[in-house]
Order: sequence, then structure tokens, then C-alpha cells
Amino acid sequence: EVQLVESGGGLVEPGGSLRLSCAASGFIFSYYAMSWVRQAPGKGLEWISDINRGGGSTSYADSVKGRFTISRDNAKNTLYLQMNSLKPEDTAVYFCETRVGRNYRGQGTQVTVSS
Repeated sequence: EVQLVESGGGLVEPGGSLRLSCAASGFIFSYYAMSWVRQAPGKGLEWISDINRGGGSTSYADSVKGRFTISRDNAKNTLYLQMNSLKPEDTAVYFCETRVGRNYRGQGTQVTVSS
């Protein structure tokens, strides 16, 4: 059974940093591209970033480019999102996703950016 478990969210002041993690199990992690998406209060899902299965190719939404960095450790079956220079508009629930036959998404981790 595919499982994705996000962690690392919390409350941070504007300009601060957080590192999110996504622990994957139930599939061969290194075979699949991974993504981060988020959902702000009252809004739909927003794609943030992708990483290919080897980690050598990444892409970002304009809203986070230059501030967020996606990475993965295939030996640890873990996906990461380093978030720097956080803004109040980054407040959202953050999810990791993958497509193994069908789309899978974790339960999410809350990130709140506020002073």
C-alpha cells in the first residue's frame, strides 16, 4: 500500500525557514517522480514543485521559485522541501504527491507564516 507521510510544518515568522519531509513507503521510491502541492485556506490545490526520480531535474511554481528547494534521498525513501524567506501567503497545508498507477497524496502538514 502506497503511503506518504508529511512532517515538519509549524508556525514561523515572515522571513523564516522550514524544512518539510515526506516519508514514502509501499512502492519503489526511486522509480517515481514526486511533487509538492499546497492548499491555502479557502483555496484550491496549488502545484509548487516537481522532482524527477533521480533528483537531477526540478521545477517550481513562480510563486516559490528562488525561495523553495525540492530534494530527495532515495536511500531514505524521503522527499524534502526546504522553504526559505517565508511569506504570510505561504500559509497552507502542504502535501507530497506521486503517481503510482493513480495519484496518491499524503495527509498534509500545516505551515503557518505569521508574526
